[in-house]
Amino acid sequence: VQLVESGGGLVQAGGSLRLSCAASGRTYAMGWFRQGPGKERDVVATISWSGVPQYYADSVKGRFTISRDNAKNTVYLQMDSLKPEDTAVYYCAASEALYGDLDRWSFWGQGTQVTVSW
Repeated sequence: VQLVESGGGLVQAGGSLRLSCAASGRTYAMGWFRQGPGKERDVVATISWSGVPQYYADSVKGRFTISRDNAKNTVYLQMDSLKPEDTAVYYCAASEALYGDLDRWSFWGQGTQVTVSW
């Protein structure tokens, strides 16, 4: 499965961005992860095939929303009320299950840069 992200860019604090990730085939679990400057890659949000359950990192709860369109094999991340600390490379990933361990996610996109300025 190949994953292609889009939608990153530069936005001011308080603004919004919507990331998209198109998969070349059907996937069960999909998720968004991010790696900020000097930080390890960490989970942002994950979603199962049916749409539930969903998981959100505490730092994005109430601001980010993950969703998917199975007919298009696409997962989205709506990011609202963005903060400078959200600045990172955002990666889409897919796997056969909702793993807590990043190393068990099978497929990864190339990443898209999100930069939030004051």
